[in-house]
Amino acid sequence: MNYEDQFKTESVLSASLTNKEKQELVALLELREQYERNTLFYRWFNDIDGYTKHINFLNDGAHYRQRGFLAGNRVGKSQTGAYEATCHLTGLYPAWWQGKRFDKPTSGWIAGKTSATVKETVQVAMLGMLGEWGTGMLPKSEIIHVGKATSATVDYIQVKHISGGVSTVNFKTNDAGRQAFEGTAKDWIWIDEECDQDVYFECLMRTMTTGGIVYTTFTPLRGLTELVLSLLKNGDLETPADGVSITTCGWDDAPHLGEKEKAEMLAALPPWQRLSRTKGIPSLGSGVIYAVNPDDYTTAPFEIPAHWKRLVAMDVGWKRTAACWCAFNPEDKVMYIYNEHYKGEAEPLIHAEAIKAKGKNIPIVIDSAAHGRAQKDGDDLFTMYTDLGLDLHNANKAIETGLATTWSMLSFGKLKIFNNCTNLLSEMKTYRRDEKGNIIKSNDHLCDCMRYAVMTKDEAREVKAKEPIANAFYGYNPHTKTGL
Repeated sequence: MNYEDQFKTESVLSASLTNKEKQELVALLELREQYERNTLFYRWFNDIDGYTKHINFLNDGAHYRQRGFLAGNRVGKSQTGAYEATCHLTGLYPAWWQGKRFDKPTSGWIAGKTSATVKETVQVAMLGMLGEWGTGMLPKSEIIHVGKATSATVDYIQVKHISGGVSTVNFKTNDAGRQAFEGTAKDWIWIDEECDQDVYFECLMRTMTTGGIVYTTFTPLRGLTELVLSLLKNGDLETPADGVSITTCGWDDAPHLGEKEKAEMLAALPPWQRLSRTKGIPSLGSGVIYAVNPDDYTTAPFEIPAHWKRLVAMDVGWKRTAACWCAFNPEDKVMYIYNEHYKGEAEPLIHAEAIKAKGKNIPIVIDSAAHGRAQKDGDDLFTMYTDLGLDLHNANKAIETGLATTWSMLSFGKLKIFNNCTNLLSEMKTYRRDEKGNIIKSNDHLCDCMRYAVMTKDEAREVKAKEPIANAFYGYNPHTKTGL
């Protein structure tokens, strides 16, 4: 019995009632409490005022096959996911609903991170605690059968659909891997907590022939992972990929959280987790390498003065070859990265021509691994690129010193990056260390180039160009004042 009813009960019982009347009143109050506990679905969004983010996420299902609800802790993300699942299972859509609708019984999956989190989170959200089925989001009156995998875990649920048929939902675990998600087509899939990218793509395949939907609800503590980046365009959280809806939801979007409660929770959080846990914004955690506000080092393109020294830094490979162009202001000693090359699965000739098009006489510092063997044809890359007309020098590849020096230059305004270098800026968002302090070697080619340039900047020189040089703007030629 809740505190309000307990107070009312004590007040009434203290009145002049007979013992029989008091017993009847207590029974009625307990019956009301039991009814409320068994009708969570009808109460959850009964008052939608203040829950704009939650409702927008649900309604976006009518327009997007893929949706992500990136939410802070305690804002109701799992309950929102369970609410939508209940709508699709029962067909009992509320009057305000503008999201995806099914007019027939559905077949769906609900996936959690592990078997333990499935049992403790999504299973409870849908059914209630063990032995109290019907106290979760699914009304008890709509549950036909609960199929158990073990005495404590649920394998599937059969649910009455408003059309008269039967809907079915199975529970899955993300850590079982992609193979566990192979199988039959599904109308809808709800993934609670972040899964691996291959699991997510397998879920998309299950809904491809049904016109179905996949939606995921999680707190993005792991930062800009492969899955999160696949949902975004160019790593920009404000620009979802085509066909994707992203909703970020924080504490201020959840009216059920009080100011005192939020203040207490905030004080207990590590600083690097606050964005993700309070606002649903992916953060890179304590492993972020360049923990500097991008506003402090990005700048709009401008024409590079002819007397500034220049340098290109290059990282070679078959899967990705990258290069960045740098210029050095002799007055204030600031280094500017003003252009980039970023291309995969192409022959050295293609890369060489693209680099020469931006200026043949600029010295290039290159990863010394180019002295090894190319994956494609076994030729010596360093010699090959030299024969193709590039002025190559070995880069200083010092890692820890290079990282520290680069971070310091970014922090103190000695390294600036033109905002048209979108690939480099995107890589910097995900450039991080793992829990053991090791650098995660993924999507880091231009970050490596930047480090080579910082550590080998003495190779830079003023370029007396006989050929056009691509300057601050893509395709701009400062000598002819025209595009290349």
